[in-house]
Amino acid sequence: MATLEKIHDVPVFLCAPEGPAVEGEREALDLIGDAGYQGARWVVVPVERFGEDFFRLRTRVAGHIVQKFAQYGMGLVVFGDISRHTEGSSALTDFVRESNAGRQLWFLSDREQLAERLRETA
Repeated sequence: MATLEKIHDVPVFLCAPEGPAVEGEREALDLIGDAGYQGARWVVVPVERFGEDFFRLRTRVAGHIVQKFAQYGMGLVVFGDISRHTEGSSALTDFVRESNAGRQLWFLSDREQLAERLRETA
């Protein structure tokens, strides 16, 4: 289940923690299609919805998913606490920092961070 909400006039597709896992391009395309149909510019997916391979950069799952979002001009927010994944991976920590500096993929832990980032882009 997901809802469309405007945050600082930016249409955001907010996914519920329950729902199908986002494990590859097919699931990414489903989210992009659903969000695009409703006019969203960003899709917020709780961290629980991502498979473990998303956080293992060597699998390239994250890259393939993010590339699909970029191709369709839609931003992706990985929403929630990812510390258990970053604690053991300096590469993932670097990826998160670089992503958060951009305008395509953000790793955010709470709603206040989301609102602040969207206010900056509105």
